This record gives sequence, structure tokens and C-alpha cells, in this order.
Amino acid sequence: MCDQHQLARWAKHNLSRRAFGAGSLAGAAGAAAAACTPMDISTGEDADAVSSRQVSFRTPSGTMDGEFFHLQTGENPGVIFWPDIAGIRDAKRQMSRRLAGEGYAVLLVNPYYRDVSGEQFADFATFAANEGFQKVGPWRGKLDAAAIGSDAKAAAEWLFGQDAVDTGARIGTQGYCMGGPFTIWSAAADNRIGAACSFHGGGLVRDGENSPHRMLQGDVHYLIAIAQDDDAGEPEAKTALRNAAATVGAPAEIEVYPGDHGWCVPDSPAYDRDAAERAWARLLATYSAAL
Repeated sequence: MCDQHQLARWAKHNLSRRAFGAGSLAGAAGAAAAACTPMDISTGEDADAVSSRQVSFRTPSGTMDGEFFHLQTGENPGVIFWPDIAGIRDAKRQMSRRLAGEGYAVLLVNPYYRDVSGEQFADFATFAANEGFQKVGPWRGKLDAAAIGSDAKAAAEWLFGQDAVDTGARIGTQGYCMGGPFTIWSAAADNRIGAACSFHGGGLVRDGENSPHRMLQGDVHYLIAIAQDDDAGEPEAKTALRNAAATVGAPAEIEVYPGDHGWCVPDSPAYDRDAAERAWARLLATYSAAL
């Protein structure tokens, strides 16, 4: 999973804020802009058809904030979008807007709301250059299975109160990096959630009864897309996940992708457009089947 050691490796390859912003990010951003605009996919809606706004609502732990993306007309299945460690930023807004264009009402949540509100890092380069791991460490430490389950229930309740959400459909949830396990904890906490999609998620198999792989639900569809470098470090994790899904009878697609940790996210130094598009197609297929 994404950690300080990986960040150090990126730094050795001249991915400082300056180099990343001027070189690698410029190339990736150009591809990302094409990959993540709603008009890039034939079934997507025009960007003007998608509305977005900042929102906030109460949880047992305080006031969660986020951003809500949905088509201007109609009712569509809700989605809880858990960002990666760098939180809400333009890369995640692009992804949320694109998904909304596909016919989903997307709540992009701020997982750090207990400590801060809104965007904290403009992009991953800013996160890497400004000791992001050290800054978010205390915030991230509060996000265990119980906290995320409580947050997910509050988010699902909020979604079901929105005119843009089809309350006759189940909710999807997707997460990246640290948000990967959040999707499984979310689905375990609220039976309105029918799909949990993890992309290069970290810590899906760990010690303790709250390990995500021990909390799979038989009536939830799972998409678990594993980074090739994460698999190299923990090759047994995919087998544990597959065995856990089979034990509870959950429909689950668990696959190692030819991309390194972060490959799905446009502003990540590991962004891989081809692998990201493949993962996006599987996300849409999972939601179509489950929601």
C-alpha cells in the first residue's frame, strides 16, 4: 500500500514537487484529463448535465463534509466515494463527475472531517512535497472499522434523503488506497450498500476480527483490484480474500492488475491510463449488476 517507503522511492526517481509538476504530472495530467472527463466515454453525459455542490451532514462523530455530483434530472443509485490518503482534490472531483455522468449520484466524502474540512492538498505532488504522511497521520489513525462503519451509515442515510438518489436501488461504494478497506467496512455496516469496490486498497488482509477480509457479506458484490507491486509484497492476500468470499458466498471479482499502487488515480505518479480504464469498466459492470 502507499506508504512513506514508497514515497521515498518516488523521490529517488526525481518525483519532487517541481519535477513531478513540471514533467511527470504534466504528461499524466494530459492523459488524465482525457480519461476522466465525462465526454470521454460514449455512454457518459455532457459535463453540463452534471451538477455538483459542497455538502455537510451530521454523524455520531461530528459534521462530515463532502461534495455531491449527480445528473440534473432523474433519480440514480447513490455511491459513497472514499478518496485515497491525499483526500478530496481535483483528481477525485474528475472521477466523481465522470461517474455521475454514467448515471450515479456520487457523494465524495472527506474522511478526515473529524480534524479538518475540505481540500487539504491540491494534488498528490503537493501531498508528497509537503510531508503529507506526517500531516494526515493523526487524522488517519482515527479511521478504524467502527469509525468508518458509523460514517458510512450516516452517509447512506444522507444519500437516501436526496431527490437525485433512487432509494429503490442499493448504494455502491468505492475507495482507493486507504479507502479500499473502507468500502468493505462500509458494506458490513449498512445493508443498503450492495457493492464494494476497492482499487489498490491497502490492509485488506490483516490481523484481528475487523480485518476487511473477515467482514465480507454474502449479499454484497465485491470488486477488489490489486496493484501488482502490492501483490508482490503480500502474494497471499488475494488467496485469503478469494477464500473469504467463497466462504460467505459473495460474488467477488478479485484480480491483480498490471499497474503499481495508485494506478487508477490521475494525479498519482503510478497512473496507468490503460489499466485505469480497464478498472473503470469493471467498476461500471459491478455497479450495473449490483445496484
